[in-house]
Amino acid sequence: MKIEEKKFEIDGHMLLLRNAREEEAQMLLDYLKTACGETRYLSKEPEEIKMTLEEERGFIKSQNESDNNLMLIGFWDGEYVGNCSFMGSDMMRYRHRASMGIALYQKFTGLGIGKIMVRELCDIAKNHGFEQMELEVVADNERAIGLYKKMGFEIYGTFPRNMKYPDGTYADAHWMMKLL
Repeated sequence: MKIEEKKFEIDGHMLLLRNAREEEAQMLLDYLKTACGETRYLSKEPEEIKMTLEEERGFIKSQNESDNNLMLIGFWDGEYVGNCSFMGSDMMRYRHRASMGIALYQKFTGLGIGKIMVRELCDIAKNHGFEQMELEVVADNERAIGLYKKMGFEIYGTFPRNMKYPDGTYADAHWMMKLL
């Protein structure tokens, strides 16, 4: 899904949100490997990022051409900060639902970027006919859960032992949803 780029001022800084471009594929792959290594809250280990440059370019193109998927990337004063996305379904019974994800480099958390990204995803989804936004979040990710609750999401269930880490420990995950 293509959107017009948007700019937001936050405490004297400029946040730009826009669609990814195919020529940014390497930047996005590098980001994904780094971000997955910075936190236990994402679904993959860095070494699991095996997508080729060509596959990432294809993924970016497919997101931009989709009618029900959106990926936005963010720049803080021109520096890449991370991305957010939502995915809808082609199945008739699920067309009212979108599932979102968001990840930032850790040095950009706590600045208000995530709040703007979540708000924009929800607004765009609503404007494209989606009725609810869903997400999955690691149950001990208190900062993210706090943000989502402030944005109107509620916890509707918990998946025990949802993820298993290489050290043998587990993490539960909450399923959250917001009516748009």
